[in-house]
Amino acid sequence: MIATVSVVVPVKDGARYLDELLEAVANQRIDAKVEVLVVDSGSRDGSAAIARSHGARVIEIAPAEFGHGRTRNLAAERSAGEAVVFLTQDATPAGDDWLASLVAPLDGDARVGMAFGPHLPRPDTSATIARELSEFFGAFNDSLTGGELRLDDHPQPGDPAAGFFSNVNSAVLRSCWEQVRFRDVAYAEDQAFARDAMAAGWRKAYVPRAGVLHAHDYPFAQFMRRYFDEYRGLAETVGHVEPAHPKAVARHVASGVRGDVAYMRGRGLAGQRLAGSAGRSLRHHAGRAVFSALGSRAGRLPGGLGRWLSLEARETASNVPLPYEYVRPFFTGSPAPLAAPSPHDGSRERLHIAWLIPPFRRGSGGHMTIFTIADELERRGHSCSIWVHDPTRIIHGGGSGAQRELHEGFTPLRAGVFSGFEDWQGADVAIATGWQTAYPLWTLAGCKLKAYLVQDFEPDFYAASAERLWAEETYRMGYACVAASAWLAELLTERYGARADVFELGVDLDTYRPVDAPRDDRTIVYYARRSTPRRATEMGLLALDEVVRRRPGTRVVLFGDTRAPELCFPHEFAGVLDAPALARLYNEATAGLVISLTNYSRMPKEMMACGLPVVDVRHPSVVSAFAADEQVIELADMDFVSIADRLVSLLDDSERRSRVGDAGRRFVEGMTWTAAAGQIEDAVRRRLAERWSEALDGDQSRSASVPSARR
Repeated sequence: MIATVSVVVPVKDGARYLDELLEAVANQRIDAKVEVLVVDSGSRDGSAAIARSHGARVIEIAPAEFGHGRTRNLAAERSAGEAVVFLTQDATPAGDDWLASLVAPLDGDARVGMAFGPHLPRPDTSATIARELSEFFGAFNDSLTGGELRLDDHPQPGDPAAGFFSNVNSAVLRSCWEQVRFRDVAYAEDQAFARDAMAAGWRKAYVPRAGVLHAHDYPFAQFMRRYFDEYRGLAETVGHVEPAHPKAVARHVASGVRGDVAYMRGRGLAGQRLAGSAGRSLRHHAGRAVFSALGSRAGRLPGGLGRWLSLEARETASNVPLPYEYVRPFFTGSPAPLAAPSPHDGSRERLHIAWLIPPFRRGSGGHMTIFTIADELERRGHSCSIWVHDPTRIIHGGGSGAQRELHEGFTPLRAGVFSGFEDWQGADVAIATGWQTAYPLWTLAGCKLKAYLVQDFEPDFYAASAERLWAEETYRMGYACVAASAWLAELLTERYGARADVFELGVDLDTYRPVDAPRDDRTIVYYARRSTPRRATEMGLLALDEVVRRRPGTRVVLFGDTRAPELCFPHEFAGVLDAPALARLYNEATAGLVISLTNYSRMPKEMMACGLPVVDVRHPSVVSAFAADEQVIELADMDFVSIADRLVSLLDDSERRSRVGDAGRRFVEGMTWTAAAGQIEDAVRRRLAERWSEALDGDQSRSASVPSARR
């Protein structure tokens, strides 16, 4: 039990709430000796006198000496409590059990070193800010699994509180602070402290009973300049860059206004009052989007503009990273070592698997493969986490935005979703899933195995360029590769000296299956994704134009992209379809056209599962994948006339269509995602077991780090 507590309040011109805050602290019911320490940095409103009138000890410092981390370290040094509790000057404890509740979880033996509670809106807080606070901390409450306390050893997948800690309302065990201390940074010292402490083995507690009233309302201009400073600090401290894509920002602003209006209506606001408040909500959310984006990019602003926008009138050092900065550590440093192997790694019933993925959008087949396999592995009892490597902030909303996109556009994994690697805590197996993600994997510690899910030959995505060279280099990094075809595994082995296991792309046979309905014998469906050059869409469209010239009346349905092409022949555009809609389309068509100039894709097997005969080009990967004893696919030469010939032959010959369609359906029987996940799991377990065998053979130095084969 904590016997002594120090309550620390940094203050500058905090008279508005300081009297009630200190009164609330004095009225706490707690079986501990409590001291109150106020650090005043140049107040001109009598804050220091107010603090002394309540018996607080006051330390006065010059305004230039203040720093969010530096000042809290100073206060902790000058205080004596076993627990140090931090409040901001506008955070009033909401009940007389606040302090006892907040410090109760702190226990050095259990390694619980820090706790925080919710911020509650004051009665006069605007609807926009009140809703933001209520929903933000309401999500934390929803994460509780029972009781009124949540402990974290490290950020837990799926926990909204995983990456959050706030010195608005926090308690830190002295022994934890002595080991870690706050960083001397302009902003986000609290979240940086929590990450550092958990990396050192400390645990974090969230205590919903320990709430404080926290005022956030300021005049509009002051609010916007605060946002500028806040997001500038996040960029400088943890590398966060707020998205600035106009469409995504517009959706985010509209969503915020809709939420505010619903919140206000639920509290009885109507008529002109509602309309006026909705207008203020729109101004606030739009202004926040602009000033947070500017703050994130403060280092790029010309001259003294950053100083003018800043509430603190502080200049910003330019620290904008170079494009592809994440490749630098591979070429200039050493890899993070692997965790030591054990004899049980390969046979453990439950593994934690961390997936490093590039940013994504709905309709991405490669991401659907990753998420489907992760889902299957979760069903097998393993835990997963998703780490989005998104240095240019393509996905709006960070980890929560990515999780929403994943759940709504792909599959509702239990896995937690994180943007960037600030909260990285290690994994049994960490898997890169694209060449960009292979570089940050090089620097991540705490892994028993680093693997590489290779779905395609990514150097061919680029012409001669730095990206092509960097993509090729990832195959020489020594990761445990698992390739999505025998052709691809052979290419990695023969050209780059990599060792690669193979997994077979699966099919959701519950969704993709024949239905008892007649087909339209004049319909061709084509995966026309013009944004992906390796799909050779221009060649496919020329082939379809040739088919329509030869067979007027042929129905062409294009799908797989968000923008309809402008074409001279009649066609229908279906856009990006979900799996059930695709299955219906495949079941009504005569032939399916899919072209891939690198590794073959999921699409041909899904068409085959529906009994639809498929035309593809005679690329080595396609030949390797579909080299069956009977003809399961129509292969064309790599020219549009040959593709048109194959399509016309299917349209003209119903017996041929039936034969190829039936053979394809039989070919994919048993090619499930469950089987694919099993192949990946087996490959991972073999590699884990091999690490232990290598250690027994005395080759610990090689197995303790990922080897580099750079030339």
